[in-house]
Amino acid sequence: MIRVLIADDHPIVRKGLKELVSGEPDMTVTAESGNGLEVLRLIETERFDVVLLDISMPGMSGLEILQKIRPEHPNLPILVLSGFPETELAMRTLKAGASGYLNKEMAPEELVAAIRLVHSGRKYVSPAVAELLANSVSRASETPHDSLSDREYQVMLLLAAGKTVSEIASEISLSVKTVSTYRARILEKMDLKNNAELMLYAIRNNLAARV
Repeated sequence: MIRVLIADDHPIVRKGLKELVSGEPDMTVTAESGNGLEVLRLIETERFDVVLLDISMPGMSGLEILQKIRPEHPNLPILVLSGFPETELAMRTLKAGASGYLNKEMAPEELVAAIRLVHSGRKYVSPAVAELLANSVSRASETPHDSLSDREYQVMLLLAAGKTVSEIASEISLSVKTVSTYRARILEKMDLKNNAELMLYAIRNNLAARV
């Protein structure tokens, strides 16, 4: 049996994923969590074959969790799930050590196939991500959002999705002041004046969320 850990801060999403995974004859969900620190604890105390990790966990983003897991568990297959399209976020997760990146709009059979693939020791790369990888090889220069840190990039995506500073602070468990600081850095690094310009930039660069 493929033992799966589901990490997502939305109970309804965890329930759906659990029903989907548990419905397969060769898979079982042995633990689930909605908190980044608990995910790290579970991985240290229990054995899993595959981890399904939401990119937008509260307090500690999926990327930060991934970066903490990898040094101690370099061979643990981790599939990152996100409500955002396969933009450079997919590239960041793969560079951080993810075994694959899946948009939450995927077909159920795609997730099941991805779990089996990474469990076998291979990487899961969707056609959209494969195209991004190919384009990144030939891209001559960086785009403005390439200069952002992983946390800044996460906040940028949420701002581009139309969320307020207060909403973002609540979603990722940071203070409003901290998120405001991130917003200011993002606008400065990307040479943008306000959220409207940021949202337009995201749309033009296919960074806007579909949810």
